[in-house]
Amino acid sequence: MNPATDTETRTPEELPAVVTRLFRGVLNAEDDEKVWQSLLGLTSQVRDYVSVLGLDLVLDEAEGYAFLRSKDDPDSTLPRLIARRTLTFNVSLLLALLRRRMMEFDINSSEVRLIMTGQEIADMVAVFLPESSNEAKILDRLGTDIKKVVELGFLRRLKGQQDTFEVARILKAYVDAQWLEEFDARLSDYKATLAGESLAGERQAAPAVGEGK
Repeated sequence: MNPATDTETRTPEELPAVVTRLFRGVLNAEDDEKVWQSLLGLTSQVRDYVSVLGLDLVLDEAEGYAFLRSKDDPDSTLPRLIARRTLTFNVSLLLALLRRRMMEFDINSSEVRLIMTGQEIADMVAVFLPESSNEAKILDRLGTDIKKVVELGFLRRLKGQQDTFEVARILKAYVDAQWLEEFDARLSDYKATLAGESLAGERQAAPAVGEGK
């Protein structure tokens, strides 16, 4: 639907509900159709409203999602209303691999929804782990990482299918094209770090990544 043609049916009274919903997190069109339509009809008003608070509205009508993020503020003169998410090393790796998988999917498939099983995700991650890693420990940690990615909204469990997930399209907004251009170099760093973790664990020498932070 074109926001311009829908504006006439939307009223300023709907603005607080739309902004409040965006402050709660990512808005997906399929999850809340009523608020989504209100947003499309009040896009310019929402942008102006949140801009005063130092925020930008990120809206992708084609993909069906919207969220708020803090404006660039090199001098740190504005209070941060949207907290930065500090991700663990392994969650970052999982997000990177899911984003690359989505890119490949978009190129090679005519389908819109990327569906993956837990086993497919595990196989995708295993390629980048040291051969000496403890498989049981990896699978246990991967389960924790997947749960975190679900909480962040980048994976959705399919109803009635505990071990099957949809990769959310909003992942494209968090891992952009420029980042993907550096993907191979990043993966080399990931593998080197993981290999270092494994060696450190075997020798019981260095603390785990992130310890004490």
